[in-house]
Amino acid sequence: MTRVHVVGAAGYAAGELIRLLRNHPFVGLGVLESASHAGEPIGSHVPTLRTLARTFDPQDSASQAFAEDDVVVLAGGAELAHRQAPNFLEGGARVIDFSDAFRTDAASAGSLRAVYGFPERYRDALANARFVANPGCYPTAALLALLPLAPFASGIKAIVVDAKSGITGAGRTPAVGSLFAEVDGDVRAYGLLGHRHAREIEQEKLALGISAPLTFTPHVVPLKRGLLADCYAIFSAAVREDDVRAAFTRAYEGRPFLRLMPPSQAPSLTAVAGTNDAEIHVSVDGVVARIIVAIDNLGKGAAGQAVQCLNLMLGFPEETALDARAIGV
Repeated sequence: MTRVHVVGAAGYAAGELIRLLRNHPFVGLGVLESASHAGEPIGSHVPTLRTLARTFDPQDSASQAFAEDDVVVLAGGAELAHRQAPNFLEGGARVIDFSDAFRTDAASAGSLRAVYGFPERYRDALANARFVANPGCYPTAALLALLPLAPFASGIKAIVVDAKSGITGAGRTPAVGSLFAEVDGDVRAYGLLGHRHAREIEQEKLALGISAPLTFTPHVVPLKRGLLADCYAIFSAAVREDDVRAAFTRAYEGRPFLRLMPPSQAPSLTAVAGTNDAEIHVSVDGVVARIIVAIDNLGKGAAGQAVQCLNLMLGFPEETALDARAIGV
């Protein structure tokens, strides 16, 4: 049984990861490290883990306890990932990084390159991978909308991504903009001068052959979890809806977790809450293709996708441990 250690285990995405992994039949929980909450019961900080009789391990526990072929999940931010990933990799561990430290070519350090953890495009590369950069929630939703459009790339004039995320996407470190009194009753656009996730979307969009300019606007909405992305591909000439829907069917047929909705039905955040699922709506009006994607920002947008990648890395069935649903956060 493969041990999985989590560094930065007190965050929202890390808590969701632990919830999923504790029911995984082929892996066991190793070190659950938190610099800020060492020695405290995990269940006192993560309500979904109240029945897990564990306390957070102290800082640097994982670096002392890991062994060759263990998996280490780095969930403590980019600075930690840059500092610790090389040491774990040199020691023979597999590493999954939740931060944006290694998601783009520009961010990668020297020869240290990670496989981008987007299974719908990089499944083969993820098999037996040693180092994976887990995508952000916004890029995951946007790329699920863009991937099937690659055959139409030459006819696309512009891409617009208008996305709304639950507040857990901002992380667990308190900030004024994340307070209930700030977000309740509001839909707040942010990152208008450039959002860090835009670099990921742009890189992967270009890799698909889509050179059309991207306009990306993220929003925070007063929900704990969930992400809805309204994505628009604007063409130079009218396209047929049947052709675009057929491209999505070909791209995602037989892929676990993805549901292509009937034309009259919109994706639902409630339907994907606590899962690694994505619901996708496709419709076309003249020169505009509209793709709406619903995911759980802590599921397919973070921890669920990490487990999906872990399963591919270790040769397990892709759906393993990803049939559970969460209650609360």
